[in-house]
Amino acid sequence: MNFWLVFIAYEAAWCAAVIGAGAGHVWPGVVAIAFFAAWRLLASRQRAVETRLVFVALLLGVVFDAVLAAAGFVDYAAAWPWPLAPAWLTALWVAFALTIVPLFGYLHGRPWMAALFGAIGGPLAYLGAARGWQAVTLVAPSWHALAALAVGWAVAMPVLCTLARRGLQARSVAPAFVQGSVP
Repeated sequence: MNFWLVFIAYEAAWCAAVIGAGAGHVWPGVVAIAFFAAWRLLASRQRAVETRLVFVALLLGVVFDAVLAAAGFVDYAAAWPWPLAPAWLTALWVAFALTIVPLFGYLHGRPWMAALFGAIGGPLAYLGAARGWQAVTLVAPSWHALAALAVGWAVAMPVLCTLARRGLQARSVAPAFVQGSVP
């Protein structure tokens, strides 16, 4: 699938979620991400791998975002149905998981680089959501929240990239009839 098409579609879904949440609405992000996820999964050649990534990312994301909120590092706007991990933010984990295979292939075999990318990129995304659209509030002192985000994303990114790599490798060595090809 085209790198730039996936990148632009993901960014549009991210913006819908964050801008919607900042305005107090859950539905724009959830709907945009539902369309993004349906499109990605229907077009994916690695649907099984990406579906597993979605489930792992959902688990990681809900636990991570709930811990951040419960620890008092962040407050989320549009905190429905649960203030510790709102629907729009949980949906963003689904969308993000669906970018691991097409956008982050260069990180699949490089866990330290994935950790560094996560430690920088994760906090920047939350900071953008906080400063640009008030979808997230980083509780003062904000560097505590940013440090916690860096640690969490430094774990999440290599986990997702490693799972993607293993899934793709298993798929590439599976017999043709297992992969869905008919001889």
